[in-house]
Amino acid sequence: MNTILETSTTLPTGIWKVDATHSHVGFAIDYMVGTFRGTFSPFDATLSVDEDGTAALEGSAPVSGVRVQDENLAGHLQAPDFFDAERAPEIGFRSTGIERSGDEVTVNGALTIRGEAQPVALTGTVSELAEDPYGGVRFALRLVGRIDRTAFGINWNNPLPNGEPALGNDVTLTAELFLVRS
Repeated sequence: MNTILETSTTLPTGIWKVDATHSHVGFAIDYMVGTFRGTFSPFDATLSVDEDGTAALEGSAPVSGVRVQDENLAGHLQAPDFFDAERAPEIGFRSTGIERSGDEVTVNGALTIRGEAQPVALTGTVSELAEDPYGGVRFALRLVGRIDRTAFGINWNNPLPNGEPALGNDVTLTAELFLVRS
């Protein structure tokens, strides 16, 4: 694999589509005494970067694509207690601003869950550009952010015997996006 050096303070120009086979979008939340994790599959994302450095990142995932280890729990996550898939079948993200400094990036945007759009800030890293073995050019965008699930109307909880809530409110979002120039 050949590396193409990218030293700009902007992202590489062009239209970049997510390589979903090699990418990951997930979430983590405190549950009782540990951390519960899930993923979304399928999902889609596109990064558009103009010659002047203006960039826009958009992504979406069907709520039916939430993946967890237990089928019953997956069904509960589809229900009105959580994502309310029947009323709001898609989760979406649209950036409002992207800033890069070296290999660090901040993506501000609006995350829509249950039809409710809320601001979110994602931070992370950008890899160098690389030519892949298939003749394409790609790079990785790794992002992490935190949201309060109650801001989206996800209020379900179940108290533990000590009175504490079983489920935390803060959700950590992660995205490891392999982007291929289209």
